[in-house]
Amino acid sequence: MSRNNEKNIKKHNDKLHKAKEKVKKAKSEREAQLKAIIKKYNEENPK
Repeated sequence: MSRNNEKNIKKHNDKLHKAKEKVKKAKSEREAQLKAIIKKYNEENPK
């Protein structure tokens, strides 16, 4: 038995991609929250 068979490679790649997607999703959510906060602040404090 080889450790680097197709099944194990696929499992590893899926795990890796899932982790990358999680990071990307968290980053986009933070950006959206920041935009909402800035918008609210600008509405409450006009120049």
